[in-house]
Amino acid sequence: METRQLGKSAVQITPIILGTWQAGKRNWTDINDQEIVAGIRAAVEAGMTTIDTAEIYGDGDAERRVAEAIAPQRDQVTLLTKVFANHLHHDQVITACENSLKRLQTDYIDLYQIHWPAGSWNSDLVPIEETMAALNQLKEQGKIRAIGVSNFSLAQLQEAMEHGQIDSIQPPYSLFWRTIERDIQPFCAAQQISILAYSSLAQGFLTGKFGPEHQFAEGDHRSHNRLYADPENYQRVQTALGQLQPIAEAKNCSLGQLAISWLIRQPQTQAIVGARNPQQAIANAQAINVQLNQTELGAIDQIGRIVTDNLDADPLLWNW
Repeated sequence: METRQLGKSAVQITPIILGTWQAGKRNWTDINDQEIVAGIRAAVEAGMTTIDTAEIYGDGDAERRVAEAIAPQRDQVTLLTKVFANHLHHDQVITACENSLKRLQTDYIDLYQIHWPAGSWNSDLVPIEETMAALNQLKEQGKIRAIGVSNFSLAQLQEAMEHGQIDSIQPPYSLFWRTIERDIQPFCAAQQISILAYSSLAQGFLTGKFGPEHQFAEGDHRSHNRLYADPENYQRVQTALGQLQPIAEAKNCSLGQLAISWLIRQPQTQAIVGARNPQQAIANAQAINVQLNQTELGAIDQIGRIVTDNLDADPLLWNW
């Protein structure tokens, strides 16, 4: 798989990135550790050599699964992880990074990201200058190669940039969730900041596997997804999927592969996609082979607006 430059850094990333929230198990159901590890290995073998994780995913369990899967081939993989909002004081950032390095069984992290802004999830309101000072220190020491942010507004991103180089932002972004197109995406395109889109399949809704009467298992966080929790939104999702299906059939690909292919052709955008097992990982990686011309991209864009034109400006994907 081709690689792209991460922001203005020397780090190279794949257009399709393996996400590992599922590997931590929390807020997910029916997750098997062996299948997760096999899925990570299959993704790497299929060319998806960039892996995104976080300390909060299962309190480090996702990082441990990643290490188990890729330890023998660390030099072939680009590792991205995140520090959570409750660890943004200077010394907490340093300690959190050291712990992630140990769990990932590596001596450097390619991209270290602030997972949520200070103050999120009842965390302390730490000045961004303090957090960035720690991140810049880690970068100078070679423990991290680049700095990114996640779930930041444009104003928060701009403030962070006053204190150091920011090479990426990680927001929710998909054909069915496009709030960043209002301001963040144009800014990132102008500033050469990479967009690492999470929930790039709208948490599975863009695969078409959840029908009109679908009920999520108890404990599955997707029941709180605003595309599902609001019956009118969910009906629009089903309508849009029905119109996307003929395009996917014509391209000889799945709905999910079509959605990924559309997303990685948006300005500055890479798609983070999770996988429970090797089959899902390989299918996601194969989206790189789906070619779309401008007419097809425009048609897909308009179908997606059946959903997004009826959403408000709140960037948060869930009703929590």
